[in-house]
Amino acid sequence: MNTSNTEQNIGTVTPKTQRFDQPLVLDSGITLKNYEICYETYGTLNQNKTNAILICHALSSDHHAAGYHDSKDKKPGWWDNCIGPGKPVDTDKFFVVCSNNLGGCGGSTGPMSRNPLSTRSYGPDFPIVTVRDWVESQARLADKLEIDCWAAVMGGSLGGMQALQWSIDYPKRVQHAIVIAAAPKLSTQNIAFNEISRQAIMADKNFHEGRYTEHNTVPSHGLKLARMIGHVTYLSDDGLHARFGRERLENNTGFGFNVEFEIESYLRYQAESFVERFDANTYLLMTRSLDYFDPAQTNNNNLKLTLTKSRAKFLVISFSSDWRFAPSRSQEIVRALTDCERDVTYAEIKSEFGHDSFLLPIPDYHSLLHAYLEKV
Repeated sequence: MNTSNTEQNIGTVTPKTQRFDQPLVLDSGITLKNYEICYETYGTLNQNKTNAILICHALSSDHHAAGYHDSKDKKPGWWDNCIGPGKPVDTDKFFVVCSNNLGGCGGSTGPMSRNPLSTRSYGPDFPIVTVRDWVESQARLADKLEIDCWAAVMGGSLGGMQALQWSIDYPKRVQHAIVIAAAPKLSTQNIAFNEISRQAIMADKNFHEGRYTEHNTVPSHGLKLARMIGHVTYLSDDGLHARFGRERLENNTGFGFNVEFEIESYLRYQAESFVERFDANTYLLMTRSLDYFDPAQTNNNNLKLTLTKSRAKFLVISFSSDWRFAPSRSQEIVRALTDCERDVTYAEIKSEFGHDSFLLPIPDYHSLLHAYLEKV
């Protein structure tokens, strides 16, 4: 979708870091005595502090959702097409906050951070964090920012799960929950994909039981395989075919196992770039957090009963070609919200781009977000 004349780029943004000395008891029972959260903000908080939107990121993203860190950046933040002046999340109207989840590798406390109980980084000793843990840490960040209630909490995939959890854990602090390309819990197949990815990383000879940084190495081979596996599941067969087909690289007549097809070249490029920016221990943590997400588990798997705690209005969006988080999974959320008489708007957007559709400027998708947020 072309950027309209009313849309502008945010420009240069500077990440901020907030330190917390109040202990955080995690779902695992382990306590983080102190920790830091890295975050970015866009737009201006109004005098009554009622125009704030929290953006929750997905598995491999971070706090850098929009704008550029400096003039040398080749790419803007991961949701730049959606956040900014005149865009669906209009920073002329809203004050937007996006934080890097605990356990991440984008500046918040995680496996790469120094363990205060030793002289080395946490590495594999960093505790498992859950979606509930992230929501609690984000609520504390909101307290620091003096935001009592979010105008909206929104995100796609794992970010959508956080938005859903926010509506359950802090019903009085969320006016609107925007849940995109998500599910009330992972399917068995999704858990299986995550386990294959983790095994690829842990089987790498350079993994060293998670202490690879102490050996001045990276389990790059395993992390590349994990990224290839994950990336293929985020795309659709039709989308892949439309983009790559069975085209071969020029001057490659093959009969071997070198890169011959364009899709192979694309996957290897994605894997190489991912290793340069993402930490293997964080990848293990994030996929496990996805596996554990199941808010209805504490209510005998009754999602309706679980969502009766929510007071927010909901926008739930799915994409037709998303087979990893299929529309039927979003519809489970919608049915449960409808059954407990919550205000919910649902749309299935036609797209050939699979799960990654939530990151793209698809006209119908952006128009829906724009129209919904205009009423917030």
